[in-house]
Amino acid sequence: MKRRGAFLLGPALLGGCVPAHQPAPPEAAVTAPGGWRGALPGAEPVDAAWWRRFGDPALSQVVETALAHNVDIAIAVTRVREARAQVQLARAALFPSLDASGAASHSRSVNAFGTAAESSAAQPLVQAAYEVDLFGRIDDQLSAARSSWLASGTARDAARLSVAAATASAYVTLLGLDARREVVRQTIQSRSEALRLARSRAEAGYTSQLELRQAESEYQAAALILPQADLAIARAENGLRLLIGEVPGPVERGRTLSQLAAPGVPDAGLPSDLLRHRPDIAQAEYALAASDSSLAVARKQFLPTLRLSASLGAVYNSELPDTLSIWSIGGSILAPLFEGGRLRANADAATARRDQAAFAYRKTVLTAFREVEDALANVASLSRQRAVAEAQRVAIADTLRHATNRYQAGYSGYLEQLDAQRALLSADLGLVQLRADQLNALVTLYQVLGGGWQEGS
Repeated sequence: MKRRGAFLLGPALLGGCVPAHQPAPPEAAVTAPGGWRGALPGAEPVDAAWWRRFGDPALSQVVETALAHNVDIAIAVTRVREARAQVQLARAALFPSLDASGAASHSRSVNAFGTAAESSAAQPLVQAAYEVDLFGRIDDQLSAARSSWLASGTARDAARLSVAAATASAYVTLLGLDARREVVRQTIQSRSEALRLARSRAEAGYTSQLELRQAESEYQAAALILPQADLAIARAENGLRLLIGEVPGPVERGRTLSQLAAPGVPDAGLPSDLLRHRPDIAQAEYALAASDSSLAVARKQFLPTLRLSASLGAVYNSELPDTLSIWSIGGSILAPLFEGGRLRANADAATARRDQAAFAYRKTVLTAFREVEDALANVASLSRQRAVAEAQRVAIADTLRHATNRYQAGYSGYLEQLDAQRALLSADLGLVQLRADQLNALVTLYQVLGGGWQEGS
């Protein structure tokens, strides 16, 4: 009984050497605000196929192609497979191992009397081993692997959301560039007509060479924008093709920028709801859980491990009359006594990694709150900017009409009309850019609200 008591006392004493569990830093906790600072009235829920609300089948097609063939998503999927295999590897430690071995030999030797003798021998053996999870260390390893696997799954979902938003935004930007090119093309046509009229007036002596040269300059200035627009369109197409996993080339369009439907502002809900609707927040949460389980593993390295083993086999030898059966059964306890501080350093490192994951979770949540606030403010600001820009464009167009009438009637010089033409081109290009920015702002808002993501979807 005394020996048994001493045997049980050893693990208890070693358990006292286990460093105390340290909770996550309280400053890493996050408290969600009660509401959004820039809340907008929105009644539409965010669904997983939000890009279809723009009403362009070509846009839906390009986004769905990207989700199927994007390289970043493919890499994220393989990481999920790797993490799943790591879970299976950790689970295997809960089961016993079974190995088979066999040895055979044929030898010729000389005995003490100088007589040569040949013999054959064989020894098949089956061995089993099992580590008893006395303190739950293996189970903690499995928990860490499972949390890492779940984190990789949410990282894949975050990549899908990011690619969908980037693809939709790239498509909208491409349509914006098309619209800018159309504005430039129409401007070139109108200035070509103005140049023809100025040339005919100069030849008839009704106007000076200065006005003719000014008309030529403005025509060339507009013509210079066209190749720049073509270059921007080609680059945008190549970038979009990369997102959908294809080689550079043209991209099929559906509707024009002005024909795209502007989806309504989605319901942002409460800030606390965002914690359940963004895959990157779920990823950070699972990473924190995995680091906490890894810390538990590091602490339990101080405790003994119990390993059971058994073997069963047979010995055959030509010099023996019968085959002999052999077997063994036993167990061993391995308890760390002195590791030179290795185990404590490992536990301290695991604690630091857990704290890093806790602060990373806090940063992810705070970043998510900021992104939603920025997106809401951007949508509201662009709406106001476009209203002002449209009113400005009406005023500029009216100014150009009056300047043209005054010039043709001889009440003012060509420079007055020229300034109005420049202002109108700038206003038209600005309106196109604002329209594209508004649609891209809605894409961003859908993305930062989680894109309709649900865990396990």
